[in-house]
Amino acid sequence: MSRSLKAHLLLVMVTFFWGATFVVVKNALADVSPLLFNALRMTLAAVILGALFFRGWGGYSRATLLAGARVGIFLWLGYEFQTTGLQLTTPSKSAFLTGVSVVLVPVFLALFWRRKISNWTTAGVITAFAGLFLLTVPGGAGGLGNWASVNRGDALTMGCAVAFGFQIIFMGRATREHDFRQIAFLQAATAAVAMLLTLPLAGNNYITWTPRALWAIGITAVLCTAAAFTIQAWAQQFTPATHTALIFALEPVFAWITSYLVLGEHLGMRATIGALLILAGILVAELKAAPEAPPGAASFSPA
Repeated sequence: MSRSLKAHLLLVMVTFFWGATFVVVKNALADVSPLLFNALRMTLAAVILGALFFRGWGGYSRATLLAGARVGIFLWLGYEFQTTGLQLTTPSKSAFLTGVSVVLVPVFLALFWRRKISNWTTAGVITAFAGLFLLTVPGGAGGLGNWASVNRGDALTMGCAVAFGFQIIFMGRATREHDFRQIAFLQAATAAVAMLLTLPLAGNNYITWTPRALWAIGITAVLCTAAAFTIQAWAQQFTPATHTALIFALEPVFAWITSYLVLGEHLGMRATIGALLILAGILVAELKAAPEAPPGAASFSPA
């Protein structure tokens, strides 16, 4: 098997785990509070990555430490918003809203780094935001939707998309300039420390050590964080950017299918159209906006 084929298959596997575990986490939140779940998950992931990649602080330059910490701060914010929101919304909606982070990247690059936005990118962003509106705002008599009925979990998850949008940008910059293994460890360690330090602010932290809570913590820490970060960083060396973007666009699809099979979730016609528009916007923005980039240049989409 060629390295390219192996990279593609591994990225599909990682994307499947990211998508499927929205349901796993949703079920576990009946037994553990969101911020405590995140702290346990990320601490375990940081310990695993530290055991694999840590070679002493003497091997980390000041620039590497700052780059890893910056990525980790946005990873922390993204997961805190996402998991808290997931307690109040459905797994498939959470996945599609998280996916909006991909189309936010060119918007942030234009606003804060003065990058030009192509017509294809603009079309993708508009399409995704139209889908975002249909997915999150219930229909109303006035035609513009019932804004008063917007789920607080959906709003929190949109905050997650903003945080992950910046995380994608800083992750790309960090891995171009520093060893990906050091960045993988530093971002997880930074996020874990931030989660542990802010845990008391949640006030009502609780956990019941049920099998589903233990399973969710273990699978998200080991497979969706420690293993996924490492596999993705290796695989993108041998995978064209457009191929990686297309594979990552399957994440909300996997979440949608899993949520339907496990929880019997039905989005409804309006929300389904919104979800499909978000997916279309992501594909247009990622696959049509720019010429083919070399392997290793694709963005990162955590879940």
